[in-house]
Amino acid sequence: MRALHLSDTLSFLSDFPSPEPQPGEALVTVRQAGICNTDLELVRGYMGFSGILGHEFVGTLTSLPARAVDPSGRTLEVGCRVVAEINCSPPGGPSDPALRAHDPLRTTLGIFRRSGAFADHLTVPIENLHRVPDSVSDDEAIFTEPLAAALQILEQCRLTPTDKAAVLGDGKLGLLCAQVLASGSAAQVVAIGKHPGKLALLSTLGISTRLLAEIGPQDARRFDLVVECTGSPHGLTHALSLLRPRGTLVLKSTYAPPSPGRDPHESLAIQTAFSSALTQVVIDEITVQGSRCGPFAPALRFLAERRVCVQPLIAARYPLVQGIEAFRHASTRGTLKVVLVP
Repeated sequence: MRALHLSDTLSFLSDFPSPEPQPGEALVTVRQAGICNTDLELVRGYMGFSGILGHEFVGTLTSLPARAVDPSGRTLEVGCRVVAEINCSPPGGPSDPALRAHDPLRTTLGIFRRSGAFADHLTVPIENLHRVPDSVSDDEAIFTEPLAAALQILEQCRLTPTDKAAVLGDGKLGLLCAQVLASGSAAQVVAIGKHPGKLALLSTLGISTRLLAEIGPQDARRFDLVVECTGSPHGLTHALSLLRPRGTLVLKSTYAPPSPGRDPHESLAIQTAFSSALTQVVIDEITVQGSRCGPFAPALRFLAERRVCVQPLIAARYPLVQGIEAFRHASTRGTLKVVLVP
C-alpha cells in the first residue's frame, strides 16, 4: 500500500506492507485524514516516533471479525464509515476510553508504537471505533478527534456564568476550543490570536475575539480560565499574564524540545521563561490542568447537530502521493487544516 512514513526523515512509500488485523482488530480503508500540529512536531522529533503518521481520519470499515456496536449503540458493519479513538490498549486492557488514554501498555495511532492513517489502510481495535452518522460529511468527520480534545475541557473544568474564559491561540485546535467553550457554556469567552482572518471565522459565529497585539495592561490577570493552545513554548508566559491569581490554566500545547542545532540564546530564553512561569504558578496558586484526548461520542453529536462549524478550517487538500508537499504547506505559519486524500 501507499504510506507517508517517518524515520529519520518523512518519505512517501508506494510499496509499504499492508497491515494485518490482529485478534480484536478491524481493517479500515482511509477516506481522508488531516495533518495536525502534533504531526508537525513528530517530524521535528517529538516522541521519537518512527512509522506511519496520522491520527485524525475518517475511513471505511473493510473487515470486521464479528458484528459489533460502537459506544453509542450504532451497528458496526463492513462498508460503514468510522472514526477511531487514538489510544489503543492490548486485549484485556481498560474498556473505558479515559483509562485507555493513560494505560501504560497503550499504543497511539500515528504517535506512539502504532501505525497511523496517512496510508491506504490501518488497523484499529474494534472497541476504538465509532460509526459516523450519515448527516456528518467526511470533511466534518476528520475533526472528530480534535473536537473531542476540545470537549475534554468541559469534562475537566466547571465554568459558571460569571467566569471569564480566554482561548489563547487561533490555530485549528484553538478555533475548536473557542467554539466548544462558547457553545452551551455560560462563561464569557474570548479568543485571542495573531491572525485577523482566522479570528474572523469565530466572529461570524458571534464569538468575541481579540488580536494578541491589542492585549494590554487592562487585560492582565482578568481571566478566570485560560486555555493555552498556541503550540509555542512562549504561549505559557502569555497565558499566565492573562490569568488571575487562583485561576485555572488549561494546557493543550505539545511540542518537541529544543534541537541541538537551535540557537543557544533562544534555548536559554525559553528555559528562563519556563522557570519564571513556574514561579508565577506557585506565587499565584494557579491550578494547572493538562488536557489531551477527549470523548468521541459527544464530538460526533456536536458535528451532527451543527453545534460547531469546522469546514471553513480546511485550507487545502493533497493526494497522499504529494504528502511531503502537504506537510510543507501545513508547516507554513498561519495555515489551518491540510487534508490528505489517499
